[in-house]
Amino acid sequence: MKTALTQQRGVSEEVVALVSRLVKMIPWPARRLAMGDATLVLLGGKGRVAEDVFGWGRETVAMGLNELRTGIVCQNDLSMRHKPKAEAQHPQLLVDINELLAPLSQAEPRFRTTLAYTNVTASAVRGALLDNGWNEDELPTVRTISNILNRQGYRLRSVAKTKVQKKRR
Repeated sequence: MKTALTQQRGVSEEVVALVSRLVKMIPWPARRLAMGDATLVLLGGKGRVAEDVFGWGRETVAMGLNELRTGIVCQNDLSMRHKPKAEAQHPQLLVDINELLAPLSQAEPRFRTTLAYTNVTASAVRGALLDNGWNEDELPTVRTISNILNRQGYRLRSVAKTKVQKKRR
């Protein structure tokens, strides 16, 4: 279907490649307008064909066509796309984790970094939080708790005092 429409409209492969390169150089949200305009002029406003010919998302092309038609440019709110961190969703979680790990942690022996070494695993921290009254539904997974501990500067390694001393001869 794409070759029939491009041949019917007299659009060569070189023109398709040129339009694709030029549109990639335009920053958002003007890029959507350019996608819509190129689709309207070259392909008769067919978003699905633009998806096949140019490799653009048909929803993006449809939005660009609507922006051209109405004159209203939609704003991108990229800050709302990410999922907030577990510490932001539950501020008390960070306080409880620090209360659990403060007595069980020690500083790095040579004080070269601010890392606190602990021999408590993330699954043990999650179990202790469950024992302290957190619900299973509102508590993050073990991997998320491990990420929180790493962001807070805790390194889940064995504490130097617990290692067995080797005999010296």
